[in-house]
Amino acid sequence: MQRDYDVIVIGSGPGGEGAAMQCAKGGKRVAVIEAMFEVGGNCTHKGTIPSKALRQLIQRKPNWLQFKDADYQTLLRHSQTVIEAQVTLRRGFYRANDVDVIVGLARFLDPHTVEVEAGSGQCRQHTADSFILATGSRPYRPARVDFDHPRVLDSDTILKLQSTPKSITIYGAGVIGCEYASIFRGLGMKVNLINTRPNLLSFLDDEIIDALAYHLRETGIRVDHNEKFTGIEADEKGVTLHLDSNKVVRSDYLLWANGRTGNSDRLGLEVLGIEPDSRGSLPVNENYQTSQAHVYAVGDLVGYPSLASAAYDQGRIAATHLVDGECDHRLVNDIPTGIYTIPEISSVGLNERELTEKKVPYEVGHAMFKHLARAQITGRTTGMLKILFHRETRELLGIHCFGDNAAEIVHIGQAIMSQPGEANTLNYFINTTFNYPTMAEAYRVAALNGLGRL
Repeated sequence: MQRDYDVIVIGSGPGGEGAAMQCAKGGKRVAVIEAMFEVGGNCTHKGTIPSKALRQLIQRKPNWLQFKDADYQTLLRHSQTVIEAQVTLRRGFYRANDVDVIVGLARFLDPHTVEVEAGSGQCRQHTADSFILATGSRPYRPARVDFDHPRVLDSDTILKLQSTPKSITIYGAGVIGCEYASIFRGLGMKVNLINTRPNLLSFLDDEIIDALAYHLRETGIRVDHNEKFTGIEADEKGVTLHLDSNKVVRSDYLLWANGRTGNSDRLGLEVLGIEPDSRGSLPVNENYQTSQAHVYAVGDLVGYPSLASAAYDQGRIAATHLVDGECDHRLVNDIPTGIYTIPEISSVGLNERELTEKKVPYEVGHAMFKHLARAQITGRTTGMLKILFHRETRELLGIHCFGDNAAEIVHIGQAIMSQPGEANTLNYFINTTFNYPTMAEAYRVAALNGLGRL
């Protein structure tokens, strides 16, 4: 039976785009179904792009705590220009690869048929041999929290805020919470960051966690750990957050940033026998196949690591398996983490806690940014580069960076870590000449520091 398409991809964020491009290049007839009017998904319209555009404007100021010449709405308008540029670029990708873009909400009617409801209410059916689900995630909204109140926001609705508050409380100190805490403090707001866990971003290296917590407090952000809310009272003037420690926190607005849930509930997966978990994520195998072998899922929809960069590679891997029946999974090994606080954080590989648990004999090399000529010239002296390596073989085990342009700097270490055998050792940084003055020089400084510990 000839179906409309070989592959239908649902969702045009990074995962869906990576999957669609790879399938098209593999000779498949491909369509992408996107619920939003424009392509790009939540990453482009609600998450990564707008929040990072906001952050970049604030960070450009020599002293980001003195950003006085623009309000929140001015920054949002700038982020919209970036979004429009990204949409234009991505729309061109689909056109160049002969991928049909269908706008509307998709729902499975049977294993090979989806019904797409457009904004007008009109419905059309499309069939395909295979499907790749890349519908992303949305902010988790517990029933106890009144998100209908205009002063109670999440990471989607914060982008529609029409005023510049004097104070804000952020409940949840994960990646999104920490990033927005930096952004709003950069606008001069009083910021309360409520963490439900003992430490910030516990998946990071402990030394980096400590540096971030210290820096946030130094900039004036109040951070409370191990807290749970017992009640939220919102009125026309602000929001009062009651905590189980009997603390009471009052601010103009509340930003709920405590988790996300996969966008699986409106896909009609029950007709396929695919069951999401309690947070809407779909279980998949190493090839990103669901319990139905012809239906794949990638990106935030499958949970960890919930990174745009990882989602794109997952889409490519799923598409390669769909087209060729096999794929190389190396892309998903040693995925770098980028956290866009001010300053930012990035890491790849193992951290000290993990190496200690594995009983690996390791050593540490540090380069403090305040000692680097380039950092002194730019005035961005907060931060450090940290290299973890095997004491006996000098093999690189982990790279951790906190400071300006950390998400760029980490890729040098990532590139060397990916090399086979002796090429992946501390010796590369010791024996390589780096431009001076540069931030890349931090690798030589850290390597020599580590060598001195042996």
